[in-house]
Parts: sequence; C-alpha cells; structure tokens
Amino acid sequence: MELRGSVVMITGGAIRVGLQIALHMARQGAGILFTYLPGEPWEEAQAQIAACGVAALAQPMDTRDTAQIRAAVAAGLAQFGHIDVLINSASVWLKAPFLQITEAQWDNALDINLKGPFFLAQAVAAAMLRQGGGVIINITDISAFQPWAGYAPHGASKAGLVSLTKSLAVELAPTVRVNAIAPGTVLLPPNCPPEVEGWLTEKALLKRIGHPSDVARLAQLIIECDYYTGSIIQVDGGMALT
Repeated sequence: MELRGSVVMITGGAIRVGLQIALHMARQGAGILFTYLPGEPWEEAQAQIAACGVAALAQPMDTRDTAQIRAAVAAGLAQFGHIDVLINSASVWLKAPFLQITEAQWDNALDINLKGPFFLAQAVAAAMLRQGGGVIINITDISAFQPWAGYAPHGASKAGLVSLTKSLAVELAPTVRVNAIAPGTVLLPPNCPPEVEGWLTEKALLKRIGHPSDVARLAQLIIECDYYTGSIIQVDGGMALT
C-alpha cells in the first residue's frame, strides 16, 4: 500500500502521539480523518495537517459510544469515499491501587482501550472488505507484556488489545491486515518530575526516552510492507527486557 493518496483514520489525533502520527502520515501524502474529544485543540490540529497539503477531516467521537463510532466512520467515507488505514491511538491511563479500583474506573479503561478499538475495527473493516483492502493498526504498549503495580485495568485492556489484534488478523485475512505497535515511553506526561524522567531513561536499554516519530515511522512501515499481519511490534528502547 502506498500512503500517498490513501486515507488514514486516526483516533485521538488532535493531541500527543495521535497528532504526531497524523502529521507524519500527512507529510507522506495521506488524507487524514482524525477524531477528538471536546476541549481538545482539534482546530489547531486540523490546520497543522492541512498545512501538509492534504485533506483533513476532524470528527468528535467518544470511543465508548458505538453510535459516535459509526457516525465518524460514515462521515469519513462520505468525505473521502474510502478509508484505507485505521490507527486506534486513543487511550486512557488509569493508575490506582488494585483494592481501590471501582467498577466505573474498570469499565472506563476497558471501554476506551479495548471496546472502542473493537467496534472501530468492525465499522472500518466492513468498508475495507468492500473496497478490497485495508490496514488496521492498534496502539497497545508494553504493559501488555510487563505488569506494573497500580495499572491493573490498563494492562488488562492493552493485553486484550494484543489478543484482539491477532484474532482480527486471522478473521480478516487476506484482504485486511491487522497489526499492533507496543511503544515504551515515547512522550512524557505534562510536568513530569525530573526523577521520573531519569528513572524512565535508565530503564530503557538504549538509555533514552523515545519520540512519537518512532511510532509514526513504524506505522508507516507496517502500512507499506504488505507481508505484515498479526504482528505485535515493540518500539520501546528495550524497556520490556528490564
């Protein structure tokens, strides 16, 4: 698949890693459909993407709401006529001790990180099968393989996304390829304390923190290499080994 002239749908594409992936794909010549939540700077994101010389369509969408998922996909198909790539990037991080996690917190983590990608893939894959091809990329992370204290719902949701990726790869082959990227630390949270940054740097075998471009360039490789499917590819500087 060539990125130039294709249409890439990215959830959570107005901020952080999702935005950087969207901009990278736009620079390769892909039209961009991205989703955002209320309060996120979607107009600024749309302007940045359009400045790359491609069409950019922003759609409000809560990944927990299947009606909003269907509406966003329908809007993209109406605008572009096709969606060639889906990148499930939208995610939520919940940190709480196991004994203090509420049912509502558990549901929120699983709904955003696992239920949403499932129904997005379902909606987009139907169109991809009709058009004769497509690529789905799920953004998981290394918590799917390396348990972290205080992140039980997050790790469970991301491990579920790994399993979902493999199941969809089997079910949608050979027409639609499905893969996942598992980043380590590629973008620090706002106001990250220096001691946390130092710990994360030391934890990586490469002794540095990654960058969203590491995820974006790997996504491009997966899209353009037609022999990738069912793969879970880590881009973590070796953090999962420590």
